[in-house]
Amino acid sequence: MSETGNRLRKLLESPNFDSQSYVKQLSQQSDGDRDLQEHRQKIQNLADETAQNLKKNVYKNYRQFIETAKEISYLESEMYQLSHILTEQKSIMESITQALMSADKDETSKEMQAAFPKETEELKQRTLTSLLEKSFAVVNVKDNPPMKDMFKILMFPDSRIFQAENSKIKKEWLEILDETKKNKVSKDKHTKEEVVPTSPVRAEVSTNPFDVEDEEQADSQDDVNLNMEWIQELPEDLDVCIAQRDFEGAVDLLDKLNEYLKDQPVTPKVKDLRSKVEERVRQLTEVLVFELSPDRSLRGGPKATRRAVSQLIRLGQSTKACELFLRNRAAAVQTAIRQLRIEGATLLYIHKLCNIFFTSLLETAKEFEMDFAGNTGCYSAFVVWSGSAMKMFVNAFSKQVFDSKESLSTAAECVKVAKEHCQQLTEIGLDLTFTLQSLLVKDIRAALQSYKDIIIEATKHRNSEEMWRKMNLMTPEALAKLKEEMRSCGISTFDQYTGEDCWVNLSYTIVAFTKQTMNFLEEGLKLYFPELHMVLLESLREIILVAVQHVDYSLRCEQDAEKKAFIVQNATFLHDMVLPVVELRFEESVGKPAKQLQDLRKSSRPVRINPESTTSLV
Repeated sequence: MSETGNRLRKLLESPNFDSQSYVKQLSQQSDGDRDLQEHRQKIQNLADETAQNLKKNVYKNYRQFIETAKEISYLESEMYQLSHILTEQKSIMESITQALMSADKDETSKEMQAAFPKETEELKQRTLTSLLEKSFAVVNVKDNPPMKDMFKILMFPDSRIFQAENSKIKKEWLEILDETKKNKVSKDKHTKEEVVPTSPVRAEVSTNPFDVEDEEQADSQDDVNLNMEWIQELPEDLDVCIAQRDFEGAVDLLDKLNEYLKDQPVTPKVKDLRSKVEERVRQLTEVLVFELSPDRSLRGGPKATRRAVSQLIRLGQSTKACELFLRNRAAAVQTAIRQLRIEGATLLYIHKLCNIFFTSLLETAKEFEMDFAGNTGCYSAFVVWSGSAMKMFVNAFSKQVFDSKESLSTAAECVKVAKEHCQQLTEIGLDLTFTLQSLLVKDIRAALQSYKDIIIEATKHRNSEEMWRKMNLMTPEALAKLKEEMRSCGISTFDQYTGEDCWVNLSYTIVAFTKQTMNFLEEGLKLYFPELHMVLLESLREIILVAVQHVDYSLRCEQDAEKKAFIVQNATFLHDMVLPVVELRFEESVGKPAKQLQDLRKSSRPVRINPESTTSLV
C-alpha cells in the first residue's frame, strides 16, 4: 500500500474521526470533480482491501472456531457427566447414612431385648436413648490430594470431618479419641452394673440329650474373632472408599477380609458380616460398571478403562468386565468414524478412515491382552468383537467407495490401502484379512461386473464405427507416449507395429481395446481375492471375446483384399501379443493357471486367409 493510502487508513481508524468535518474539508481543498472521484476511488480501494483482510481472517480462524466449538461440546458433555456423578455420590452418601442409622437402631433394639427381656417400655426407651447417644465412631479418611491427614467423627445423627496439620498430629488425635471412647464405655458399663439390680434366675436344665452337642458346636463356632477394629469398621471403610472412588482400596479391603475368613467356620456373625459386605460389593460393582459405560467420556482411549476393568476382574467379574470393555471400545470407534469429515477426495478420506480404525483396533487389542492376560476364556469374545468392528468399518468404507460409484482404479487403490493397514494387525497375532475380504467380496464383485459391462459397451460402440484404417498420431511425442503405454502394459515388441513418421499399423479400435483391457486387468488384480477368481477370469474372457468376435466378423464380411490383410494383422496382434500378456500377467499375480483364457486363445488361433477368397478360417 502507498504512503498516501497508509495515511488515509490511519485517519479513518482514528477514534476521533468525524466524517462530516472530513468531507467538508475535502470538498473545500479539492480542485474539482476529478479530485473527489480520485479520493473516492482511494477510499473504495481501502474498503475492498479491508473486506479482503476480514475474509482472510475469517478463513484463517474458521478451523480454530470449529475445533473450539467441538471442545466446548466435549466439555459440556463431561460437565453434565460430572454433575451426574456428584448427584449419584450424594444419593449414595444419603443412603449410607440411612443404612447406618437403621443398622444402629436394629442392633440397639436387639441388645435391649437380650439384656432386658422383662423390663418396662419406659426403661427400654431410656436405655435406647442412652445407647443412641453413644453410637460415636472415629473413621480414618484416606489421603486424597490435595486433602491430606483427615479423619471423620460419626456421632448420631451427624458426622464431622477434621484435618490435622500433619500425619503425626492426626495419629495422636486418633489414639486419644480411641482411648477416650474405651474409657467412657468401660465407665458406663461399670455404672450400669451398680445401678441395675440383679434378680435371681433359676437355671433351666434341659432334658434334651442333643442340646449338649449343640451348645458345644455353638461354643466352637464362637471362636471366630470378629472384634478386631479393621473388621468392625470394614463396612464403613468400604462406603468411604466407594464415595471417594478409591476402587483399589475397596477391593484391597475385600481381599483382606476373604483371606482372613477363608478357613474360618461360617457362624451367624460371619453370615451377618458377609451380608453387609455383599451389599457394598454390589454398590462397588454398579459404580465400576458405570465407569465402563459408553455414556462416559470416550476420549481417553483404551487405557482409560484399565482401572475399572482390573478391579472388576479382581471382584471375580471378568466376563462382565470383558463385555463392558469391548462395548466401550465399540462406541469409541463408532464415534471416531462418525466425527471423521468426508473429504472431496475419496482416497484421502479412506487413508484417514483406515488410520483411525486400525490404530484404534491395534490399541484395543494390546490393552485387552494386558488387562485379560490371565483370562484366556475372554479371547474368543475379543475375536467376535473384532469381526463386528470390521463390519462397522466396511460399512463406512463401502458407502464412500462403492456406493458413490467411484472409478475402478480409485476403488482398487482404496482396497489396497485397507489391505495394508489390516496387515499391521498381524504384529500382535491378529489376522483379520479373511474377514475384510469376505465383507468386501459382494461390493467388489459388483464393481468388477459393472466396469466389465462399461468396457464391453464402449468396445461395441467403437466396433460399430470401425473403418479398419491405420492410426496417424500426428506428432512424434504422441507416438512415443503410446509406445511407453504399451511397454507399461507388458507389450515390449510394439515397435514392430509402428511405421514411418507417426503411423501405427494397427486399428484405433484394437489399440484402444488393448489399453482398456490391460487397465482392467491391473485394477482387477489389485482387488483380487481368492473368492473373486472366477469373477475376474470370466470378466476378462467376456471382454476379450467381444474383440475376437468383431475381428472374425469383419474378416467374413470384408471384400477388399488390402483391408483383409490389415484385419489379419490386427488379429495377429491380438492373438500373439495381447492374449499371451493377459494370460501370463494373470497367472503370475494369482499363482493359478487361467484355463478359460488359454482355451480362448487356442480357439482364436492365427487366421489363415486367401486374399482372393471372401471367406476366412479361424
